Amino acid sequence: MGHALQNLRNIGIIAHIDAGKTTVTERMLYYAGATHRMGDVDKGTTETDYDPEEQQRGITIYSACVTFPWKDVQVNLIDTPGHVDFTAEVERSLRVLDGGVVVFSAREGVEAQSETVWRQADKYQVPRIAFINKLDREGADFYGTLDEIRERLESNPVAVQIPVGVGPPHMPGAFRGVIDLISMKFLTFNSESLGQEIVAGEVPAEMLDDARLWRDQMLEKLYDYSNELMELALAESPVPDELVERVLREATTHRLVVPVLCGSALDRIGIQPLLDAVARYLPSPLDRPPVEGTDPHKPEKKLTRKPSPDEPFCGLVFKVQADRHGDLHYVRVYSGVLSANTRAYNPGKDKKENVAQLWHVQASRKEQVDRVGPGDIVGIIGLRNSVTGDTLCDAKQPILLETIQFPETVISMAIEPETSAERKKLADTLEMLKRQDPTFRAATSEETGQTLISGMGELHLEVIKHRLLRDFNLNVKVKKPQVSYRETVKNAVQAIGECNQMVAGQQLFARVKIRLEPYDSGERAVTVMPGGGDGIPPELLSAVLDALVQEAEGGGSLGYPLMKVRITTLGGETSETGSNEIAFRRAAADAFRKGLSQAGIVLLEPIMKLDIITPEEHLGDIVADLQQRRSIITHTQARGRNTVIEAEAPLANLFGYSSAIRSLSQGRASCSMEPTAYGPAPEEVLKAFM
Repeated sequence: MGHALQNLRNIGIIAHIDAGKTTVTERMLYYAGATHRMGDVDKGTTETDYDPEEQQRGITIYSACVTFPWKDVQVNLIDTPGHVDFTAEVERSLRVLDGGVVVFSAREGVEAQSETVWRQADKYQVPRIAFINKLDREGADFYGTLDEIRERLESNPVAVQIPVGVGPPHMPGAFRGVIDLISMKFLTFNSESLGQEIVAGEVPAEMLDDARLWRDQMLEKLYDYSNELMELALAESPVPDELVERVLREATTHRLVVPVLCGSALDRIGIQPLLDAVARYLPSPLDRPPVEGTDPHKPEKKLTRKPSPDEPFCGLVFKVQADRHGDLHYVRVYSGVLSANTRAYNPGKDKKENVAQLWHVQASRKEQVDRVGPGDIVGIIGLRNSVTGDTLCDAKQPILLETIQFPETVISMAIEPETSAERKKLADTLEMLKRQDPTFRAATSEETGQTLISGMGELHLEVIKHRLLRDFNLNVKVKKPQVSYRETVKNAVQAIGECNQMVAGQQLFARVKIRLEPYDSGERAVTVMPGGGDGIPPELLSAVLDALVQEAEGGGSLGYPLMKVRITTLGGETSETGSNEIAFRRAAADAFRKGLSQAGIVLLEPIMKLDIITPEEHLGDIVADLQQRRSIITHTQARGRNTVIEAEAPLANLFGYSSAIRSLSQGRASCSMEPTAYGPAPEEVLKAFM
């Protein structure tokens, strides 16, 4: 809490896989003096990718938090994964951040996962700046990528830098520096000092007209947001740099523009100006609107908390790092002050929690602190009941913040311990992994006794499997991955359930009438609601609704989870005696089961969105292969010498697809996939389960 709130920046580095996020982070840490050597992704020596699995694969799997000073600001930075299987790590990071740096590869442009993370940032209203990286690569295109940011992401990018040259050093006109359009200086980065020394020179004569044109375009976009700037322009007076920066900050903070910078993280070009842009244009906690929540005792009552130490304490748990010796809960503090060795209240669970220790986390290292305040991101040891998405607050003035919604799992595999002694150890380990990863599911089938683990994709499950074998030394057998199907109902039906039986010497009676129907617009998988009608006493209605929710959670006729279903109560009947809560719960359960059998089954399968980049000569083979996999091609587009294919296909037909596409294209095509929806499975798939 030693920093002024206006000098704090909580930011995330987000991008498509392989755009260079982790290298950008490493360079930032080095130039800020937080590390004494530059880590390398290919050598597995980076600060934030400290997990053995990340070092081995050369990708980020877990979001890592690091803190460092830059000039007069303190930066809390979260490096997030780019692979779609770990999208939950991005989701939970964006939920608690004040700003984002979105990294794009100048060669690949806006890719599938770039769109996904952009949508996630839109959802949480996160202001952001863009960094077009890899301008030292063959085929790099700064201006093409800028156009894609405008068109594909429907945003308002404003270039504040343009590159001088493009491509690798051995080519004519190679990338050698950037022109700052605000100061109108040509910035070069001395390679002998590892980019530490920046030389600000005059704009090269051959680039001067271009630079003036782009500066005019930048100022024209900013006129809309400043009368002062407009007046200076009309009078043809010089525009002070400080005014341009102030207007850019205002417009960025209100998500009206996205400042765009450029460089090459690998070649150490453009990182310090990017850090300056983080300090200048991205908001502090004070620039963001007060956090909103509800009163846990009166959900209709809205509450807010300003980012002030004088407000009551509130924070959000956004990540749990599970450990046998005690979980570490990552919390973003929004208001008030939290001290070690105190208690906090979890209003969602209605439980008091012990806050034994507070830690500032630096990737794999931790430093203990006594107290934290608004804007801080802190690790807490001592919480027992809180999970990702839970609120912590002052018990005297409770507030419930909006939780974090995660996507449904799409793929499962069976896992069996080799010995009965391993069974308990496996169950404990899976519980721990579930606390850590909200998109990981583990459940034991009552019929077969098999344990099924579910996740977001093949890579997700593979990483989990390696952790079980390597980190926890479990002796387990793993079966092949299976698709996670869902069920819905075919028709809208009405059903009447009845309880008319003797229990413990008492005659129970209740009758409940419900409507069960397909429903595609609810936030929840199954929506249960009262629909009026007489006969259910008001004091017993909540018991009926609760019984229907429990029945729905038990799954459909085939045992798969239900989704896209609405259940509405239509009334009921009572008798003078024996119509109590137990009777109505049983009648509601009977009505649900009858309705389910009458409505008919629709089996739903996960549909994946594919984004494939392939050289032109392999396009025919890849399209033919996609057609055999029941896929629908939605869009194709030429990008340089490559073609981009967007398609949708059932997950059941995509196992091993990344290997198949490599063999079809001699290793030259790449593919990313993400779940997009659940769609009806073909009749023959349903018959196989009947």
